[in-house]
Amino acid sequence: MQAIALYITQTIALIRKEMLALLKDPSSRALLLAPALMQTLLFGYGATYDLTYAPFSVLDQSRGATSTELLARIEATGIFARVATLDNASQIAGQIDSGDSLLVVVFPPDFESRLAAQTEAPMQVILDGRNSATSSAAASQIAAIVGAYNQSLGATSPISILRRAWFNPNYESRWNLMPAMIASLSMLQTLMLAALSVAREREQGTFDQLLVTPLTPSQILIGKALPSIIIGLVQSTIIFLVILFWFQIPMAGSVWLLYFGLVTFTIAAVGIGLSISAVSLTMQQAMLYTFMLIMPLMLLSGLLTPVRNMPAILQIATYVNPLRFGIDTVRRVYLEGATFADVATNFIPLLAVAAVTLPLSAWLFRNRLS
Repeated sequence: MQAIALYITQTIALIRKEMLALLKDPSSRALLLAPALMQTLLFGYGATYDLTYAPFSVLDQSRGATSTELLARIEATGIFARVATLDNASQIAGQIDSGDSLLVVVFPPDFESRLAAQTEAPMQVILDGRNSATSSAAASQIAAIVGAYNQSLGATSPISILRRAWFNPNYESRWNLMPAMIASLSMLQTLMLAALSVAREREQGTFDQLLVTPLTPSQILIGKALPSIIIGLVQSTIIFLVILFWFQIPMAGSVWLLYFGLVTFTIAAVGIGLSISAVSLTMQQAMLYTFMLIMPLMLLSGLLTPVRNMPAILQIATYVNPLRFGIDTVRRVYLEGATFADVATNFIPLLAVAAVTLPLSAWLFRNRLS
């Protein structure tokens, strides 16, 4: 019994010692509390599948009382916000391609006359299929509104909906998710490699030797960044080939533009990873900081839920997230066939992140670690 009691006492003492070591260290307390709090808030506000905001455009060629009433019912939901009233069908493509409108509601010229003749009156709903979950939810909402209005009219005057999803005609979630993997999966490995590169040498004691060599900070930066960039692009290529040939998701855009976007995105991601590595004194710290950062980057990227559905403060925060613009560029080039002019604005925040993080890394190499 004495041996068992001693065993228990010693174990409790060790547990107490470890708890005190964790709780007395300010950095440990922050790592215990901050990630859980931050990720819970992000999941609660950012990772929502509810359709809370759906911008739409209208092409009303009938200009009758029924179409006006239907549009009033759609806008009265508080979910659908009309952002444009179109004059002709040629304007539809610009609204969907740019992402300004999630859907376009079209009433043909004979819509009112068909209802008056008690024949089926079709209305068209054109949806942006690049985010299949959101477009499907919006289509269901429109169908419910039209169904309720049909009941109020009676069975003699039915209104039917003709739906068409651009860039993803069958609403396949794989078409929305898989192209985004080209950027997101490669970023996980790229960020980790870059974050561990300097911390590994610091822990092994070889980085101090590197600092006394004739190499300049810029040379050290390039030497650390380029391998991670190359590995990231190789991984993106593997994912791209699997999506294209195994899953047979057709690519509509330019391969060269896709890779130009991936190179820019990877450089920005490596800049973040090198900054983490320069601040971290050990590999364990670098891994903890990286894991803390990866989850918010994923949640605020638009990978699973649209950025437009997030609260305004989180939408602003996404501008410093290179993954948001990397995913958007890949999706638009791959599925939509977007040109450089269509995605040029995505390169501005990517270049801005790289322009801040890479010089910051070089400064940290020279001042913090020397």
